[in-house]
Amino acid sequence: MSARLPTARRLTAGVADALVEASVVASFTKVGIGLRRRLEDWQEPPSMTGRTAVVTGGTSGIGLAAAIAMGRLGAAVHIVGRDPERAARARAAVEQQATAPVHLDLADLSDPDAVAVLGRSLSERYDSIDVLVHGAGALTDRYETTHGGREVTVATHVLGPYLLTASLAPLLWTASAATIVTVSSGGMYTQGFDLDHLEMAPDGYEGAVAYARSKRAQVVLAKAWARRFARAGVSSFSMHPGWADTPGLRAGLPRFGAALRPLLRTASEGADTIVWLAAGGPAERAHAERRCPPSSGFFFDRRPRRESRFPVRSPTGVRDEEALLDWCAERTGVRTPSAPAGPAEPGQPGA
Repeated sequence: MSARLPTARRLTAGVADALVEASVVASFTKVGIGLRRRLEDWQEPPSMTGRTAVVTGGTSGIGLAAAIAMGRLGAAVHIVGRDPERAARARAAVEQQATAPVHLDLADLSDPDAVAVLGRSLSERYDSIDVLVHGAGALTDRYETTHGGREVTVATHVLGPYLLTASLAPLLWTASAATIVTVSSGGMYTQGFDLDHLEMAPDGYEGAVAYARSKRAQVVLAKAWARRFARAGVSSFSMHPGWADTPGLRAGLPRFGAALRPLLRTASEGADTIVWLAAGGPAERAHAERRCPPSSGFFFDRRPRRESRFPVRSPTGVRDEEALLDWCAERTGVRTPSAPAGPAEPGQPGA
């Protein structure tokens, strides 16, 4: 919400947001974002000129929309995707609006060897990375494993981002006020965090449940990075984009997509909060309101949100963050390093 809004209008916008949020369907569709944008007088996200942003899953849907928007804001965008033809089209689309160089790497985030190669390649090319967006996703209706034997949903959403973040951590620490944005899903509200059942077995496999569990784990992982990297001034946010009409939704949940198609958000609307977080929107708002900027949190439509909804009242526990880091380290052979003390701003963790 703009800090420049009159107090009465800000209160009205807050009440309207709460009512729409409670409805779920109106909130997650284009109805919610349209109402909030008008009532809260959303402004263009801050400039990203001079910043380098790495976007996984940046070749289609919400990831591509985020890459295009960040390029338009001045960031040097580095897209990561799997399919060569789709990646080439995505790079061309970003370059049409970008004011800085656009780069591309092909890598399957479910493949730890590919992620390791990607991490080394990026480390050789950049001295620092300002923004890391974890947007790669996988939703399948049948049980599949990677060549390393891991269930593909967990490999793509949890182990891949964990490995990439661990390998790029020194570049994030070197940047000034780097930001990690993890793209979760509203589906995670249906599942609590249970490490013993995070990776589903073939018997009784349900793709939507596996997806929701891994998306819940992403929120836990984002909080773990915020705590682990706070001393270096790195922010780590998670968010969900609402229900957007994307190739992933149409392929993974065809009936759901068809039923709600008239109400679905565009990919750009789904990407709005990703871009706002990456560009420093929370800090800009906090400074305007004369309060300490946040370095973590779960966001939706430019607001911090609760991580739980009925019927899952207590989705996580106090030890879940470190437990998940240990779980990932055991399965990848790579431990997430702890950040050295850095130039954290007053009021931020580590300051």
